[in-house]
Amino acid sequence: MSRQRYSYQPRAGHGLPHDPFNAIVAPRPIGWISSLSAAGVPNLAPYSFFNSFNYQPPIIGFASLGKKDSVRNILETKEFVWNLVTRPLAEAANESSASVAQDVDEFMLAGVTPVKGDLVQAPMVAESPVNFECRLTQHLQLQNADGAPLDSWLILGEVVAVHIDDALLEAGIYQTSKAQPVLRAGGPSAWYGISDDQRFDLQRPDARNK
Repeated sequence: MSRQRYSYQPRAGHGLPHDPFNAIVAPRPIGWISSLSAAGVPNLAPYSFFNSFNYQPPIIGFASLGKKDSVRNILETKEFVWNLVTRPLAEAANESSASVAQDVDEFMLAGVTPVKGDLVQAPMVAESPVNFECRLTQHLQLQNADGAPLDSWLILGEVVAVHIDDALLEAGIYQTSKAQPVLRAGGPSAWYGISDDQRFDLQRPDARNK
């Protein structure tokens, strides 16, 4: 049975009230990135183009549309922290997305507490139940299919220290839904949570006979 499809070429525009790209690649984990400028000014900002890219060593990354303060700070200091955004912290993370001057401390703006990490100088969000201290491994300016540079920057960092609230570990297993993580979805304002009601388990084919 054939189905009607809405098709478009992004370079020509999508022709819809809101670009569906973010809604389709969703829900997306949030990179709540804290950094410190070379002058010692803290910065905190959420990025919805974020994910993990390697297991050992663990590497995470985020993309910034524009060379924002987070990118400039990380290129200066070669370090940053990822902080888990949970449902109780969603409003604070959203507040930290405001476009403000470079000397504005988003920790104060969002009403959260900076705390020093073990291995990097960039501050962690104390209220977040999980923090990754990271050191820069690579940065890339993205380009289109024609090779033209874009004003978009991919930052990759090795996780050198992990901090997890003890309450999220049960028999040594991290409980994802217990942390109440939130995710960005489509449209200008849609966020989502997860719950154990939506969980299902699948074994990889190569693990079934072990």
